[in-house]
Amino acid sequence: MLKKIFGYLLIVNCYFLVVPAHGAVDAALVQKAETYLNSITGLTGDFTQVANGKKETGVFSMLRPGRVRLDYNKSPIQLISDGKDLYFFDKSLDQITTVPLTSTPAGILVRKNINLRTADIVVSSTSSTSDTFSLKMHIKDSEGLGSMLVTFDKDPVKLRAWTVTDATGAKTEVSFSGLKVKTDFGKNYFQIQRHKVTSTSGGDSYYE
Repeated sequence: MLKKIFGYLLIVNCYFLVVPAHGAVDAALVQKAETYLNSITGLTGDFTQVANGKKETGVFSMLRPGRVRLDYNKSPIQLISDGKDLYFFDKSLDQITTVPLTSTPAGILVRKNINLRTADIVVSSTSSTSDTFSLKMHIKDSEGLGSMLVTFDKDPVKLRAWTVTDATGAKTEVSFSGLKVKTDFGKNYFQIQRHKVTSTSGGDSYYE
């Protein structure tokens, strides 16, 4: 089951390929991204994911701190974080797999307090175009783990896309469209409805 799940969802793959950081880092861009991410309470919109030559679409929702939901239009997989752990629900197998939210790129973006300069997140390089800017980041002191490139629109600042590179060098690209502010999700929106799920790892202080 895990092989099938992670085939669909490299978006949350925590096994990255780390390369030495030699890129230039623009502190102003890092600050701009951090300020924007900390200003977000809730978002919803469409996403397009491209991985292994396969294109998937669906609906993305998040509510800080710690809650994320991805519903794929044509896949039996649903991904939900309840603020403590991340659950992969395979509807075709009627099975759930749990991983710590801290092990996923999405987990970086929904912490209660996002610090891209002095916490455990290392921004190794930044880049900029006329209408976007990007930050490449990885988890500090994680040999064998690796990188995620997050791209933002410049004016106004808005999340545009992220790209995750896994341990084999394969990339998963996820782009967003129609993102809008939303905080009034239903009470159980970030809970799997098919099962009563109990957290197995107990969550993490980043989301409290």
